Amino acid sequence: MTPVISESLGWGATAVFVASYFFGDPSRMRVAQMLGALLWFSYGLAISSWPVIVANLLVFSAAAWTAFRKPPASRPS
Repeated sequence: MTPVISESLGWGATAVFVASYFFGDPSRMRVAQMLGALLWFSYGLAISSWPVIVANLLVFSAAAWTAFRKPPASRPS
């Protein structure tokens, strides 16, 4: 992958991840964070950086888990 493409991938990932914080709906924010993490993961592969790859696999997993888990049942007062 050329340096220009990998750099563009990194900047795109940054833009998606930062934009995710402007979503009002938490589930949409997490989906955007998952997309950003996938872009960062791809960037990590492009530059062969294991810390970037592993960190973003963890971020993606955490965002996916919190986005798709069922909320706990409410307890009666």
